[in-house]
Amino acid sequence: EGPPRPRTVWLGHPEKREQRYPRNVINNQKYNFFTFLPGVLFNQFKYFFNLYFLLLACSQFVVEMRLGALYTYWVPLGFVLAVTVIREAAEEIRCYMRDKEVNSQIYSKLTARGGLSFSTARAFMLTFAKNQRCHLDGETDWKLRLPVSCTQRLPTASDLLQIRSYVYAEEPNIDIHNFVGTFTREDSDPPVNESLSIENTLWASTVIASGTVVGVVLYTGRELRSVMNTSNPRSKIGLFDLEVNCLTKILFGALVVVSLVMVALQHFAGRWYLQIIRFLLLFSNIIPISLRVNLDMGKIVYSWVIRRDSKIPGTVVRSSTIPEQLGRISYLLTDKTGTLTQNEMVFKRLHLGTVAYGLDSMDEVQSHIFSIYTQQAQEPPAVKGLSVATKVRRTMSSRVHEAVKAIALCHNVTPVYESNGVTDQAEAERHYEDSCRVYQASSPDEVALVQWTESVGLTLVGRDQSSVQLRSPGGHILNFTILQIFPFTYESKRMGIIVRDESTGEITFYMKGADVVMAGIVQYNDWLEEECGNMAREGLRVLVVAKKSLTEEQYQDFEARYVQAKLSVHDRSLKVATVIESLEMEMELLCLTGVEDQLQTDVRPTLETLRNAGIKVCLSQGCSSRSRDPLECVALSHPVKHTLLNSILPQVTNRGEAHLELNAFRRKHDCALVISGDSLEVCLKYYEYEFMELACQCPAVVCCRCAPTQKAQIVRLLQERTGKLTCAVGDGGNDVSMIQEADCGVGVEGKEGKQASLAADFSITQFKHLGRLLMVHGRNSYKRSAALSQFVIHRSLCISTMQAVFSSVFYFASVPLYQGFLIIGYSTIYTMFPVFSLVLDKDVKSEVAMLYPELYKDLLKGRPLSYKTFLIWVLISIYQGSIIMYGALLLFESEFVHIVAISFTSLILTELLMVALTIQTWHWLMIVAELLSLSCYIASLVFLHEFIDVYFIATLSFLWKVTVITLVSCLPLYVLKYLRRRFSPPSYSKLTS
Repeated sequence: EGPPRPRTVWLGHPEKREQRYPRNVINNQKYNFFTFLPGVLFNQFKYFFNLYFLLLACSQFVVEMRLGALYTYWVPLGFVLAVTVIREAAEEIRCYMRDKEVNSQIYSKLTARGGLSFSTARAFMLTFAKNQRCHLDGETDWKLRLPVSCTQRLPTASDLLQIRSYVYAEEPNIDIHNFVGTFTREDSDPPVNESLSIENTLWASTVIASGTVVGVVLYTGRELRSVMNTSNPRSKIGLFDLEVNCLTKILFGALVVVSLVMVALQHFAGRWYLQIIRFLLLFSNIIPISLRVNLDMGKIVYSWVIRRDSKIPGTVVRSSTIPEQLGRISYLLTDKTGTLTQNEMVFKRLHLGTVAYGLDSMDEVQSHIFSIYTQQAQEPPAVKGLSVATKVRRTMSSRVHEAVKAIALCHNVTPVYESNGVTDQAEAERHYEDSCRVYQASSPDEVALVQWTESVGLTLVGRDQSSVQLRSPGGHILNFTILQIFPFTYESKRMGIIVRDESTGEITFYMKGADVVMAGIVQYNDWLEEECGNMAREGLRVLVVAKKSLTEEQYQDFEARYVQAKLSVHDRSLKVATVIESLEMEMELLCLTGVEDQLQTDVRPTLETLRNAGIKVCLSQGCSSRSRDPLECVALSHPVKHTLLNSILPQVTNRGEAHLELNAFRRKHDCALVISGDSLEVCLKYYEYEFMELACQCPAVVCCRCAPTQKAQIVRLLQERTGKLTCAVGDGGNDVSMIQEADCGVGVEGKEGKQASLAADFSITQFKHLGRLLMVHGRNSYKRSAALSQFVIHRSLCISTMQAVFSSVFYFASVPLYQGFLIIGYSTIYTMFPVFSLVLDKDVKSEVAMLYPELYKDLLKGRPLSYKTFLIWVLISIYQGSIIMYGALLLFESEFVHIVAISFTSLILTELLMVALTIQTWHWLMIVAELLSLSCYIASLVFLHEFIDVYFIATLSFLWKVTVITLVSCLPLYVLKYLRRRFSPPSYSKLTS
């Protein structure tokens, strides 16, 4: 296809080259049998023991030295692969069905005859109806989108196919905040040229708020900006699995060493290289192939337990391969809006410089507004008779009125009227029925501002592309014509509107934005910076509101220059910004507004729990905020805001500034780092290592106004620099890249849709559920898998040790101790259920784990599964295997079959007792598993007459010999365990004593 390039799309004349509709947009991957199965098999053979047993099974055909039945090699391998493939296939099928549901939406294609169909052409026209999905910035909002004005005069939608027109669109790119294009109609006289910007576009997954839209599709498939901002999903392999794989390689090394020693003790006599292969086959049980099955089935159990937890309802496990990751998270990266907050804004503060109005004094604002419009309705009083107090009162009322009017006009909110069952929709819109009105806007704080102006007496009742209608406290309709509107952009951090008052003809330019940009636009004052800081420290989103009066001549001159700049194809943004900036000078500062986005339930306790658990929090806020974010002031960057200082890294634009600011921050201690997306990009470009070193030392980090790719970059750098596990939490489409890049991705199902939750490994309904997900389920999953894996390794090493002792006693002969069904039954029927029941074990109750998150901190060191614990279990295995084998050799009577009976029975009983000694909290299923396995062994003795003398096992001699061997192998270990718990108890035992 070549590189992305601009294109010209003719309406009604699509290009011949076809491009299919983008399949599987959510996970950005294709599904079919020929790509899925090889991928699954390849992933499985990454595990060393699977690959090794495959080679062993194949070697049986190459070397004519079969040691036992062939099925003892192929059946375990086949069973392991079957269980894993079925589990992963089930997850892939569920993922495929989720994607298919999204990708199977049907749209109406505009044709001469109409009808439902889907085009394969590059450009085609689609019709979207109300509430039909067609958010990328991660905000729950309604964005005002403008149609091409010249097409609105066409009689019907089908006439679009009759006109000769085309759209010029820029090449596909990753920027979600800008779009450059032009619409040209050539069959009119004169030809019509209109500029197209982001306001003329509909993003993928947009929901139409009202009416019907006919649009031209310009980008599809991988050219969609939502897809370009989403990284390719990767198959995540947990750190625990990698550690187990590493231990398996160590066991393989031990296997090779033991085989070489056995051959060396024979002085490499004869065909010694074949003897090495025989010993490799003989001691192959050292590598526990059953470990893969147990771990995979354990992951299924963990996932089931998480879904069934009534205290975190609605939690979904979308990836059952990495539940142990939840127990070892060191860094948590979280979004703010909709994840930590409710995304519901409440107006809290109006500040005029000399006076501030809070929730308890809004009635004063209302009285000021009422007095202004009451005086306007009456004859103006005689100025000479006014007292000084009256003049002061009128001045304050005027200031309040100007501020409220500016807030009521400078926004992109649209009132929509819907029938409430009593009033007809058309009638409600015509009479501005308050009970039927709903506000829709591009940001929740915009709605909060308009709702507040309504509460104080100035109500927004109507708005279209060219006019705004306000209703005064007396019920009069105030009409304003919209001359120009300048939407908020990430670069400008402000929005403006030029309106004409129809009653007076006055033209006014209103603007509001963040204090960092408005400070250089408004007239000089001595209170703006201080009050903005005070309000932000209270956790409020702060906006600065200003105005400027224009004459007719000033506006006409501006409009001519503005239209010319908008039609430019090259450097349009720069030219338009230059023209607008000519107005943004010496504006009159009207007021500050403070809006609060309230936290979700139990966010602060959850963050406190995570901090006590040793998890460092990095908050990465998206780049759609229009105001000064309260999280920049530690309201949420750390739960204990009174014990932490906050250090905001100033805006840096070059290498020198970044160097100075990083050095300044290095001298501070115990500070939460706050940095903007622009400054972050500069720091990572020149001082990536130094910045990440400082960030990792901070107790909390807040990254404000980050692009989706920046969020993913932060996760990737944390993984590379620290080697620790990361967890990413988000709820919007802009969090998908971060979630997929993290070792463990958690999606929050909220108002911003399901895109984040569908792309995540785990899906929750509220942020507070994350605490229990990590502290309880993550901790249990990791500890259970650690105990399970080490016990399976112990089980395999025991029988391998017995084989080594047996071979060494009989002059290093490569003769198997156990054959056929005994080998298969040992790791399946006789010990599988008790060993697997360890996935139900827990050291403390869930309430204790939540109350003492410090218990989670112990897991970050990886002690439950480490080289130390591995060595301990190896020594235990060698000891028990040696005791059982030497005991059987010493106590056997006259026949070799008695050695098999004594040693194998002692081995089974030892394993059952060791499971009982390992369990810390008994579950009724554990008891059932123990009794069931013992019963199965006793019952099967009748059918094992080929290997075991049935008459011998019924004698008293057999019973006392087995009992003595079993006690000698287990009792010393129990005594050591008791003494260790008595004199050096683990931390969790102190909480349960």
